[in-house]
Amino acid sequence: MNIQTNKIILLVGLMGSGKTSVGKRLAQKLNLPFIDGDREIEKAAGLSLVDVLKCFGEDEYRAGEARVMKRLLGGEPCVLASGGGSFVCEQTRKQAKERAITIWLKADVDVLYNRTNGRQHRPFLQGDDIALKDKIENYINEEYPYYSQADIIVETKNEQVGDTVNRVIKSLESFLANA
Repeated sequence: MNIQTNKIILLVGLMGSGKTSVGKRLAQKLNLPFIDGDREIEKAAGLSLVDVLKCFGEDEYRAGEARVMKRLLGGEPCVLASGGGSFVCEQTRKQAKERAITIWLKADVDVLYNRTNGRQHRPFLQGDDIALKDKIENYINEEYPYYSQADIIVETKNEQVGDTVNRVIKSLESFLANA
């Protein structure tokens, strides 16, 4: 493995795409710190993501997320798992282009459904007004055009995390060799 970069490696994608699980293993293999954007939002707010959304609403949640991402993207090289919707923010995408190598962990609706079904810590998938698969499809339609602007796209599948990490590393090596 020959990965040398002074940039942050930013993982983007919908909730359930594997940003945290892949990010932790990727950071270990690259000997970099791992930072979870969602955990940083919770630390900054002093509340769980679910409670931040309930207490402040989506607009303030997104504003806080943008502030946290701005701070994190200004930091030292690391593997950073972004919050699910943070790459939708133009300011975050612009800063990521300057300070990070962005990797979209792209998953289809069935993979995302299988990974998120029954998970209570995902505030944007809660509520019974719309079926979970429909919510995921809505997010795919709304957010995939933004994620497609990432430097690298890696399809995530129903596979072992280590297999996805190895494919991310190969894609990253190829990207850096051609940069």
